Amino acid sequence: MNATEVQPVHTRPQPRWTFTDDYYLDGAWTRSTGSARLPLVDPATSQEWGAVPDCSAEDVDAALAAADRAFRTGPWPQTTPSERAVLLLRIADEVEARAGEMATTNTLENGSPISETRGAAANAASILRHVAGLASWLEDEDVRPFPAGGAETIVGKDPVGPCVLIAPWNFPINLMVVKLAPALLAGCTVVMKPAPGTSLSIRFVVEACAAAGLPAGVINLVTGGGEVGDRLVRHRLTAKVAFTGSTPVGRRIAATCGEMLRPATLELGGKSSAIVLPDADLEQMSSALIRTCLRNTGQTCYISTRILAPASRYDEVVEMVTSTVAAAPQGDPFDERTVFGPMASKAQYEVVRGYLDTAREEGARATVGGRPAQSDGGWFIEPTVFADVTPEMRIAREEIFGPVICVLRYDDIAEAITLANDTSFGLGGVVFSADPVAAQAVAERMDTGSVGVNFFGSNHNAPFGGRHDSGMGVEYGIEGLSQYITYKSIHRCIG
Repeated sequence: MNATEVQPVHTRPQPRWTFTDDYYLDGAWTRSTGSARLPLVDPATSQEWGAVPDCSAEDVDAALAAADRAFRTGPWPQTTPSERAVLLLRIADEVEARAGEMATTNTLENGSPISETRGAAANAASILRHVAGLASWLEDEDVRPFPAGGAETIVGKDPVGPCVLIAPWNFPINLMVVKLAPALLAGCTVVMKPAPGTSLSIRFVVEACAAAGLPAGVINLVTGGGEVGDRLVRHRLTAKVAFTGSTPVGRRIAATCGEMLRPATLELGGKSSAIVLPDADLEQMSSALIRTCLRNTGQTCYISTRILAPASRYDEVVEMVTSTVAAAPQGDPFDERTVFGPMASKAQYEVVRGYLDTAREEGARATVGGRPAQSDGGWFIEPTVFADVTPEMRIAREEIFGPVICVLRYDDIAEAITLANDTSFGLGGVVFSADPVAAQAVAERMDTGSVGVNFFGSNHNAPFGGRHDSGMGVEYGIEGLSQYITYKSIHRCIG
């Protein structure tokens, strides 16, 4: 079956910012002392439309020094969690006021469909408001008696200190805000570093923070590549690192933080499975398939790109998945009808193309797609479904990060669970079944951080994190907030 023809790319919108030479330091946009600039390229056309500075070592040092000063002096250390919560609510309002511009810039940066990026501001605001509601947990007095009596301990929650927040290119706004919100509520200061290709959309978050009245130095923004990130992680003034990105980079950050004895939250790669139980409603599964298994043109860490189908219904599942994917439009990410856009970069395009070649060489059968899409210069890969996939194939074991699904077969539930757990990752997963009790029983046996039943979503009130090669630590919920505090026990006599 052929994939839907790529729809033509139309005139591009004009964003507010294009070519910039500054970074955000101590409450003001400041010209970078670095001479290099990093190009911003529209993935749908491969045309350069902007650039950001590759910040120098001096820029990084200045940003962390500003965060350190703001943490130790000035008004920020004197604020209460409730006062900081009020600021988070203001930031949420300011973010929402910039929703349109934020979506336009984000789509130009990484090619995410506008239907996806338009919701980024609302989701970011929702995260900020939810975290603001956790202020009472920080303020509640925690007093614990000594077992032998005669004394008690006050358990305090102190902010960990200046934090380095590093976000990836696939969901640049939300994956920064999910770190920023708890860090600010806890009383930390931050230096943010977005991925090079999605550095301008984060300026709207900075602008929202400033408009909300955040004191100078509490947030700082640097842009750049790996050298900037390395210096931030290794810097003597960094108290904590929060990173979302690839597993190889996460390993290096973990090694550095281990050497320097500083905490790190790492949300890394995934290769999650969708287990289709024999009684699954395939029509219902079809309606959830794209969001659950191929969200954002397959460039989402937790999606279930391995579909495990019962042998008795294997052909039926393959047919449903193939027809669902083939019917979803691919084209200009600014077109409201577009479901699949381009790969976010030429490098990612080449990675995915390599996996398509490998899949064919190893004997997988493409039922739709399976090749680069024809387009006028954009980095498009046809949405692809591979059948006759076996567990040892690379496409069944490695994170592809593109619009590629593989369908494996199993004979019984025990084998399905074994296949789902036969991976070095452990981030997401889903079980499709008409019986929610049976589905939950299977979900409980899956070795992964989050599992959905007939859908997958992130709950701001519940922890989200990976196991094994998918990272350590969690985001969201009180558990996510706790990543930004350090405990202090004060013992006192009583009676």
